Amino acid sequence: MELKAWIQAFRLRTLPLAFSSIFLGSFLASSQGMFDGVILAWSLITTLFLQVLSNLANDYGDATSGVDGDQRTGPKRTVSAGLISKKAMKRALIVFSVLSLASGFYLTFLAFGDQWAQVSVFVVLGIAAVAAAIKYTVGKNPYGYAGFGDFFVLLFFGFVGVGGSYYLYTHALDWAVLLPAASCGLLAVGVLNVNNIRDIESDQLSGKYSIPVRIGRAAAVWYQWLLLALAVVCMVVFFMIQRASWESYVFLLCLPLLGRNAWAVKTKTTSNELDPYLKQLALTTLLFVLLVGLGLYLG
Repeated sequence: MELKAWIQAFRLRTLPLAFSSIFLGSFLASSQGMFDGVILAWSLITTLFLQVLSNLANDYGDATSGVDGDQRTGPKRTVSAGLISKKAMKRALIVFSVLSLASGFYLTFLAFGDQWAQVSVFVVLGIAAVAAAIKYTVGKNPYGYAGFGDFFVLLFFGFVGVGGSYYLYTHALDWAVLLPAASCGLLAVGVLNVNNIRDIESDQLSGKYSIPVRIGRAAAVWYQWLLLALAVVCMVVFFMIQRASWESYVFLLCLPLLGRNAWAVKTKTTSNELDPYLKQLALTTLLFVLLVGLGLYLG
C-alpha cells in the first residue's frame, strides 16, 4: 500500500511532458550532426529526478497550505489523504533534491569535462531548477499560488529545457532555437492552464491566485487557445527560417489533437470531464516533439 502511495505521489503521467523538452533539444542538436546517447540518457535521468521532486513538493505544499482541502475538485494528494506523512514527504524532498543535483552535476561533467566555467553555469541552473521545483508550492509566498507558475513553466520546460539540452551537445548558442523552445514551453503552459481551469473553483476558495482565477474562466479558455496557437506558429516560423522542405511540417498532423484539447477546455465544465485532457495534452506535446524530430530528419 505504501509503495502504491509513493507511485501515486510521483505522478508519473507528468513525465512525457517533462521529457519533451529534452527530446526537442536533442533533435535540434542531432540535426546539426551533434548527438551523444550518454548525454541524452543522463539528461532524461536528471529530468526524471527534477520532475518527481516537483510533484512531491506540490503534494507536500498543497497539503501544508490547505489548498488540497475538502473543497479541492482535482485528484487528492497523498499527504492530504493521509497515505504519506509530512515527515516522510520531507525526507523524500531532500532525497530527490540531492539526486537531482548529483545527476545534474555528473551530466555537466560528461558534457564539458574540465571546462569549469560552463560546468558552473549549469550547476547554477540546476540549483535554480531544484529551488523552482520546491518553491512552486512550498514555503512562504509560493509563486505557484500567486499566478507566476505559467512564467516558470515556460522558462524551465521551454527555454532552459530545450536550450539547455541543445547546449549540452553543441556547446554553442543559436538564437533560432528560441522558437522551438518557446513552442515546447507554451504547450507545457497549456497543460498547467488546463489544470488550473479544472481547479478554478477550489483555488478561489483556498486563495490560490492562478491565472484562471485572476482572469476568469471565459478568458482562461481564450488564453488556452492562444497558447496552443502560438506554439504551432513558433514552430512553423522556425522551419520557415530554416527553409525546410514541406515534409518538415509533419508536426502539423497534431493540429486535430490540439484542437480537441482547446474545444474540451471550452465545453467541459466539470473537474472529472477536464482531468483527462491534462494527460491528453501532455502526450500530444510529446507526439508534437517527436514529429518535429522526424521533420528535422526529413528536411
